Amino acid sequence: MRLVLAGASGFLGTALRDHLAREGHDVVRLVRGEPVSPHESRWDAYRGQLDRSVIESADAVVNLAGASFVHFPFTQSYERTFRDSRVVTTRVLAEAIAASDRKPAFLAQNGTDFYGDQGATVLTEDTPARDDGTFLHGITHEWQAATEPAADAGARVCILRTGAVLHRTGGAFAPLYRIFKLGLGGPAGQGGQYFPTISLHDWVRAVTFLAEHDECAGPFNLSGPSPSTNAEFTRVLGRMLHRPTVVRVPERPLRAVIPQLAPELFGSIRAEPARLQEAGFVFEHPTVNERIAAALTD
Repeated sequence: MRLVLAGASGFLGTALRDHLAREGHDVVRLVRGEPVSPHESRWDAYRGQLDRSVIESADAVVNLAGASFVHFPFTQSYERTFRDSRVVTTRVLAEAIAASDRKPAFLAQNGTDFYGDQGATVLTEDTPARDDGTFLHGITHEWQAATEPAADAGARVCILRTGAVLHRTGGAFAPLYRIFKLGLGGPAGQGGQYFPTISLHDWVRAVTFLAEHDECAGPFNLSGPSPSTNAEFTRVLGRMLHRPTVVRVPERPLRAVIPQLAPELFGSIRAEPARLQEAGFVFEHPTVNERIAAALTD
């Protein structure tokens, strides 16, 4: 297949493009600077600049663009950057797909925050969202709505509702890994909140699976089956690193200092990958123990 990839230089994008190349697919990377190879194409989403012929030649377009979640301070200005880097890029690509003759598939990154904090309720792709008023919940809904031009034009659209992707080299897990390695890790609050995770290995496999299977469309939870609670995740990570996990993260001060990010630690999202498994995808790391072990050793 020929895939066009936005956000190819990030943690997930780098892993995905390498995996796609190993699988024999042709990947064209959308870049902000001057292209340095035939496998790059320049674009500027904020100015609506994009080579339409690149979209026309694609079998699938994947958008992983987005400013980093791990950023301090998370100011109002950075909130806009965080939002626009996801919503604007998605809308520009969706409109380009809608305007194309070929209508390539569109795989659009998103997050499990879409569902909102729903405690211990099992959340599948058919579960209605609950507006918990958080910053990330609102972003995920705008992010998904930005794909509508492509879907309305008849393109196949997959919404990648991604949980925490685990690997020691990047994403939200990297700073956690360093903290726990120092023996300073511990549960967030009481630790009873559910925490959807997926290994980086399974995440790139799942995205590739969705790109390759034309019958797959709509939202997909890209998180491993049987999500753990924060307390269970903490125990497993501490045990595998041979470190204590007694430093509890206090909820109230953190919510006051970083209200945009605190729900990631204290909210409870028990997301299950129902549609992905129904489509025939098989996880290689189906348990939290296997996911953390892969994150530390792969």
